[in-house]
Amino acid sequence: MADGLNMSRRIRRTPYTDRVETVGVRGFSVVNHMLLPKAFAPSVEEDYWHLREHVQIWDVSCQRQVQIEGPDAAELVQWMTPRDIGKAKVGDCLYVAITDHNAGLINDPVLLKLADDKFWLSIADSDVLLYAMGLAIGRGLDVEVGEPDVSPLGVQGPKAEDLLAGLFGDAIRDVRFFKFGWINFKGTRQLIARSGYSREGGFEIYLNGGHLGPDLWDAIWEAGQAHNIAPGCPNLISRIEGGLHSYGNEMTRENNPLEIGMEKYCKLDGSIDFVGREALQAIAAKGVTRRIRGIAFDGEPVPTCSRPWPVQVDGKTVGAITSAIWSPRLKRNVGQGMIDRGFWDTGQAVRVCTQDGVERAGEVSDLPFA
Repeated sequence: MADGLNMSRRIRRTPYTDRVETVGVRGFSVVNHMLLPKAFAPSVEEDYWHLREHVQIWDVSCQRQVQIEGPDAAELVQWMTPRDIGKAKVGDCLYVAITDHNAGLINDPVLLKLADDKFWLSIADSDVLLYAMGLAIGRGLDVEVGEPDVSPLGVQGPKAEDLLAGLFGDAIRDVRFFKFGWINFKGTRQLIARSGYSREGGFEIYLNGGHLGPDLWDAIWEAGQAHNIAPGCPNLISRIEGGLHSYGNEMTRENNPLEIGMEKYCKLDGSIDFVGREALQAIAAKGVTRRIRGIAFDGEPVPTCSRPWPVQVDGKTVGAITSAIWSPRLKRNVGQGMIDRGFWDTGQAVRVCTQDGVERAGEVSDLPFA
């Protein structure tokens, strides 16, 4: 296995891993105890340009689903998030925060409403399954909480719609952004959402039944040949330019939803109850002391940001960059990170201290960059 990973049952392969290896994966990361391909093209820039212009197939099975089903399912989901889910309709995908008793961010999943009594939480990298189980037991709720055999496969890029419409029919074109519909694959009904971890547009197929994984990959791969398909994975340039955050990098339980710009997804008027409500209300009343911002900065292309880089103003550390890369379109280095109140205004001049020992001039920027 590539990248020095010592494989065991604790690191799970996906229904698509065999195909990923066949098409030349150059390394893996691990998310939710599962393999996530992290490189295919010779460089992240080549992958970036291809994603912007064509279509890619992504193994994102690591976006595990926490299924909450039963008479009290909606009550449990609402208890987990400050977003009001009362008006959510079947077919909706909602970006939500999951909070702890101190309003710390446990995860920022996409919530899919499959029925009035059935939901999926498509999670980032933390153990939401165990948290949901604990809350359900503690509150004595009538629900079943589990991880179904669902393995998302992303089809991302501007040609994704044409590819999938040709393969599954023109009804694909009617699926709106952050909504889902259904397709037929080999006699099975499969969920497809217009969503994905990129700003280039695309879809995610939530394949129910891992045994169908190789067949689904092959069908999309074959249909994609006419559209210049390539294997891909979440692209760091695209993510940072587009202002997409990464749980575990930009935010952890040390942060709250207001710090990461989720105010519009937090109902704090007391009309709903959720874990950490009082704590989050207090934070809102006082005002956050830091906030995720973009930072554009000068110099040669930066090295990999494997640890936070101090951001300074007049020699004082006012924040840190947690993800950064060279943008070939903007011709500058771009990053994201938490910046202290009083220094987060757009245009604020800063100095970035990268881990190669170089100090670089830059300024605070809005997100997304482009």
